[in-house]
Amino acid sequence: MEKTLGIIRHDPWLAPYADAINGRHNDALRKEADLVGKNGNLVDFANAHKYFGLHKTKRGWVFREWAPNATEVILIGTFSEWHELPEFRLTRLDGGVWEINLDKDVLHHGDLYKLAVKWDGGSGERIPAYSQRTVQDENTYIFSAEVWDPKRPYKFKVDNFRPHTNPLLIYECHIGMAQNREGVGTYDEFRENILPRVAADGYNAIQIMAIQEHPYYGSFGYHVSSFFAPSSRFGTPDQLRHLIDEAHRLGIAVIMDIVHSHAVKNEIEGLGRFDGSYNQYFYGDSRREHPAWDSLCFDYGKNEVLHFLLSNCKYWLEEFRFDGFRFDGVTSMLYYNHGLGQAFGSYDDYYNGGQDTNAITYLTLANRLIHAVNPHAITIAEEMSGMPGLANKFEDGGIGFDYRMAMGVPDFWIKTIKEKKDEDWKPTAIFWELTNRRADEKTINYAESHDQALVGDKTIIFRLIDSDMYWHMMVGDNNYTVDRGIALHKMIRLVTLATINGGYLNFMGNEFGHPEWIDFPREGNGWSYKYARRQWDLVDRQDLKYRFLGKFDQDIIHLVRKTRFFQSSPVEKLWDKDDDQILAFKRRDLVFVFNFNPTKSFTDYGFLAPIGEYEHVLDSDDPEYGGYGNIDGSVNHFTQHDPLYAPHGLGWLKLYIPARSVQVLRLRKNRKK
Repeated sequence: MEKTLGIIRHDPWLAPYADAINGRHNDALRKEADLVGKNGNLVDFANAHKYFGLHKTKRGWVFREWAPNATEVILIGTFSEWHELPEFRLTRLDGGVWEINLDKDVLHHGDLYKLAVKWDGGSGERIPAYSQRTVQDENTYIFSAEVWDPKRPYKFKVDNFRPHTNPLLIYECHIGMAQNREGVGTYDEFRENILPRVAADGYNAIQIMAIQEHPYYGSFGYHVSSFFAPSSRFGTPDQLRHLIDEAHRLGIAVIMDIVHSHAVKNEIEGLGRFDGSYNQYFYGDSRREHPAWDSLCFDYGKNEVLHFLLSNCKYWLEEFRFDGFRFDGVTSMLYYNHGLGQAFGSYDDYYNGGQDTNAITYLTLANRLIHAVNPHAITIAEEMSGMPGLANKFEDGGIGFDYRMAMGVPDFWIKTIKEKKDEDWKPTAIFWELTNRRADEKTINYAESHDQALVGDKTIIFRLIDSDMYWHMMVGDNNYTVDRGIALHKMIRLVTLATINGGYLNFMGNEFGHPEWIDFPREGNGWSYKYARRQWDLVDRQDLKYRFLGKFDQDIIHLVRKTRFFQSSPVEKLWDKDDDQILAFKRRDLVFVFNFNPTKSFTDYGFLAPIGEYEHVLDSDDPEYGGYGNIDGSVNHFTQHDPLYAPHGLGWLKLYIPARSVQVLRLRKNRKK
């Protein structure tokens, strides 16, 4: 009799789908056995990057490529003046593998190279699939692989780094737009200028976007061409290693935004028709092109594709010491229809035969591999359908991610701000949205990410304040729209952070209400970098109100971080009343009290809380956060006795609660009954 998997024991509503869940679990086991053989393992299997591509040997160089449809492959480059010379013709081995051995004096650090690939009926130049360094010519804009063999390669100084992720507090970032100047930022600039900010703000992880090489800068890194090459726009591979090493020295984990859900369609720079065929890495039929993303979809049913992608995971973990991955576009991978236009209103939608078993198997094996390479690694799924088990352990029948993104939360905030008047904000709805999640899966809460900051959308602060940000952000300028926006911005971020059950994410600059949008250089804006940067001087200036938001974010992050096991403690609702727009809940010894009412402040407002004395921790109305200073933080509060509730350890906590504010209290000590 087959053992009942943990996710079914945790959620009996999944019992009718036990066959499908067990089937997927067994599919992963069978595929793993198929890949690694009788006595092998995934860690040893995922070494394609050590075999394919360019490698230095004792005698010189060896280069290998998998191109089964090719009839001829020739190495070309600066060493051959880009001519197709017979001495650089590769030899075909078994399984569609091509190989060439070269003397050590043929190639040197900095040499550029490509492949001239020929097939029946055509030919083309290609960047090697396993290129670990791809660069673009500043004048011709042509990409080439580059020999990377520095005399003094970077040596890591921090060994055996272990992330401290209780809770996981992520600062999402993009290297190129992290600088204040107009232009493309570098790994070194980020290490020198941004990492100290992240550390001071209290975040314990950065999640870096756009690391894998991509031809079009404005794609935000989501149309990848060279999967093993860190983007050369930002600097060298060793400069990226230095950045990660410094982050580790500061106690900051480094998560990579990895894109295995699709690939750029480009054929010269990318993998599209690499060997002339349509189905080498991607589907060869109607499923080849993604209907919404103008990209190509991997064929996860091919062992060679699994070898490529799994090795890619191991490569970034070992060669650069990333601490894990946020997998992009997981919903698109899980379903044959990519989740497009589907409501996912019941469990039937997850087990109706529309799921891509091959992709699910790949994601399961990727998680098994990643955690085998580094048991402390972090994996996060960007997934919106809510598929059960995504962030459950494989042993319990899950796919194995550590966290899943709470993608409905930012959508909720956008909808609330756009469609509801302030007096219609319901604490019951807010609390339900922020805590409605699977009890056995950890999530990453976030009020907004990079998605809300792109042109065509708006950040929370810009939706709240809009054009008044241009004229009324000076300290001392009393403007109702700005004051309202600042107050709600603080409340939204704290209620989102305070209800986490795993982690929290913020996109760089949003913590202090960075104005305007992100717009990468393009023809429509005159190839300008004006909006592809972060204006750090805004939060640094004492005469602007951005510093109030920055200080508030810093303090709430530190508050949560120093509260032990905050993320795993129960969120206990103490009070919610939609008429008053009051919400109060407790986590460990902290009590969070929100008043979303736009006009009403309440005196001696009472709600039931554990008996004891409560001290003031912080409040959004404090002048150092841009508030009015209506709360006296020096006053401690004692619960008032009620014989009806005293046997349950509860009493009435009565507070002054200003309009549009949040205050945090700490239970100091219990009073005797």
